[in-house]
Amino acid sequence: MNLPNKLTVSRFVLTAVFLWVLFWPPPIPFRNTLALILFSVASFTDFLDGKIARSRNLITNFGKLMDPLADKILTCSAFIAFVESTHLHLDAPVKLAAWMVVIIVARELAITGLRLLAASKNVVLSAERYGKHKTISQIVAIIALLVVDARNEWPDGLKNLFATWSPIFTEVALWVTVVLTASSGIIYLWRNRAIYLDDM
Repeated sequence: MNLPNKLTVSRFVLTAVFLWVLFWPPPIPFRNTLALILFSVASFTDFLDGKIARSRNLITNFGKLMDPLADKILTCSAFIAFVESTHLHLDAPVKLAAWMVVIIVARELAITGLRLLAASKNVVLSAERYGKHKTISQIVAIIALLVVDARNEWPDGLKNLFATWSPIFTEVALWVTVVLTASSGIIYLWRNRAIYLDDM
């Protein structure tokens, strides 16, 4: 297994640890800050594995399939976790609506299903530019949500720095994410419609 693929696999592991930190009772000290660090590291591996694969010509079919799947599991797990967190903490400054997560997860399941169907026909579908923008917007929104929760664990000076603008920025980031996620999914399904229309 080459380095980019190892980084992809590590993202699955980091996702599991990230969720464990968020929800394992009793609460871990600086839980939200640690979750923020873990998610940021996992997100950085997404950038790193693609960069290494392209620069060293290590692009494989495994990477084409598993890299976007690792991204989806990481981001969907985080979004679902935040819906539960909203129910556990009714005074949360930013609330993630369940319908937003339904749109995000539905899009990711649809695209994953399309890729599996394509793979059954010996066609490998790589991620497109719109999908990459979608992934970046999701990562930014999740990091913003984590910052909103983690800032209460930080020193007063740092906490006050994020106190005024971070909830507003997070709300905007969530709406941008939902729009990009839905639109990129529609574009991807339309451009590759021949794959599923042939079976109808």
